[in-house]
Amino acid sequence: MTIAPKLLKMAQLMKRPFFASTVLRHRVAATVEHLEAISFCAPATLIDVGANKGQFSTAVRGLLPEAVIHAFEPLPVAADRFASVFRGDPLVHLHRFAIGAENGTSTFFVADREDSSSLLKPGKGQQDAYGVSAKEQIKVEVRPLGSVIDLTALPSPVLLKIDVQGTELDVLKGIESLDPFDFIYVELSFVVLYEGQCLFEEVRAHLAGRGFSLRGVFNQSVTSAFGPTQADCLFVRDDDR
Repeated sequence: MTIAPKLLKMAQLMKRPFFASTVLRHRVAATVEHLEAISFCAPATLIDVGANKGQFSTAVRGLLPEAVIHAFEPLPVAADRFASVFRGDPLVHLHRFAIGAENGTSTFFVADREDSSSLLKPGKGQQDAYGVSAKEQIKVEVRPLGSVIDLTALPSPVLLKIDVQGTELDVLKGIESLDPFDFIYVELSFVVLYEGQCLFEEVRAHLAGRGFSLRGVFNQSVTSAFGPTQADCLFVRDDDR
């Protein structure tokens, strides 16, 4: 992010007391670039898979003070920061493990840019596009989403947000039914950045087969190495339950 966008983002953060307080007290900046998508979905429940320090959950909380939030973050340092941001908020539930297709323990690659950490090893594409590489490895617990919370008991509408750096299909395949979700908002890549990762078209096809259509694309990242590289994609359930 260049200086001008950084200044614009800081100005947006300072306009809202909750966002400003979170920056000043916890050094966690709400992802204001997602506010349009969040406002469109207006979720009563957020499932934040790949919550990191709480940037997206903070954006949701700033717009929707009564939303229930279930957040999943396996990286201990990031999860600790998330916990400090939302300490005392009874509607926020932090789960300190990764979400995948099956129960187990897996290697987690901690990147030199923390929010690029993943269950997959950063590849040459990630280095070429963003200058990011793995700095260490840790072991983390992995669970399917439906084994952790009762998805049928969540206040609707429900927004499933996924930001897991290449293992999006594993997250989705670990959910027996997508019926509880009204919206799925997921960061997807158009080129390979991590070893063995899935790409945009694979996830789009998977979701189409399970009753979700692509509604919009936000925050496209264009790099000198690849051109269009990543984007945040909003999928909406096809029916009108």
